[in-house]
Amino acid sequence: MVEQIINIERMEHALTLFGSRDENIRQIEQTYGVTVLFRGTDLKVSGEAEAVMSAVRCIEGLLSMVEQGEELTSQNIRYVASLVEEGKEQEVRGLNRDVICITAKGKPLKARTLGQQGYVDAIRQNTVTFGIGPAGTGKTYLAVAMAVKAFRAHEVNRIILTRPAVEAGEKLGFLPGDLQNKVDPYLRPLYDALFDMLGAENFQKYQERGNIEVAPLAYMRGRTLDDSFIILDEAQNTTPEQMKMFLTRLGAGSRAVITGDVTQIDLPDARRSGLVEAAKILRGVEDIAIIQFTEKDVVRHKLVQDIIRAYEKYYSDSRRGNRESRGPSRREEHRDYRERK
Repeated sequence: MVEQIINIERMEHALTLFGSRDENIRQIEQTYGVTVLFRGTDLKVSGEAEAVMSAVRCIEGLLSMVEQGEELTSQNIRYVASLVEEGKEQEVRGLNRDVICITAKGKPLKARTLGQQGYVDAIRQNTVTFGIGPAGTGKTYLAVAMAVKAFRAHEVNRIILTRPAVEAGEKLGFLPGDLQNKVDPYLRPLYDALFDMLGAENFQKYQERGNIEVAPLAYMRGRTLDDSFIILDEAQNTTPEQMKMFLTRLGAGSRAVITGDVTQIDLPDARRSGLVEAAKILRGVEDIAIIQFTEKDVVRHKLVQDIIRAYEKYYSDSRRGNRESRGPSRREEHRDYRERK
């Protein structure tokens, strides 16, 4: 049993660190199996040596967030704990350094993980940015936030959001209304993000003026999109031909962000994904960034991270089992035969 002391000079920082009814400290204690007590200005952490060292590093990382004015949540405590495992907890100081935009409700929006910060920086610095990763990592939401920021700063004249309506092949004909009514359900996540940033009234006003356009990918064909911030969402469901068509719409003064999750491809008949192919073809091209998110960047419920890990493990085990059940390939058999000869 060892003890380590952390000095916290400002009482408000200690209160934020502990959280309502000490829930933050209890989460740290449960994560590392340590005991945390606060006396005066000193925080005492006791337990097994290695656990105490990790808990102290986690607490110091969280305190750096508190000093930047951040409220602590269960999610960012888990995230800092994951950084401690990788020895990267010092990098948390690079987070939350600036506000991306202010939502319609007056809430400042910032990157919440290193992956998100890298994504935001890439959008700032490149004309085309790919954000690839699992659900819940903020790919679409942050892209919309950056689009709204650019629009408010008069860097672009229009925001264009689009996504392929893959399911529409069978289901659109059974939905009521005209074509726009039929595709609206597939574009709902984009509407939701814009409502959060602008408010429903402002969104309606800008849409009527033509400053904001939300449309299925098929509407992009034959157009040249100048002075626009263009977001292609659910890009894993584009074909290679659709992806090339979209990328070649880019006009003067425009930026594009392409988001998708390659583990959720819904294309029929096992068709190739345009997102997967584009990420291979365009890697290394100047002014194009490809950002890969992981389950550590998930900012939804903790269960989302656990679900993603469980699926990854299942598919990894399945692929390994399939390779073992198939036995050696014909090439491997020929190689073994030559070696025996």
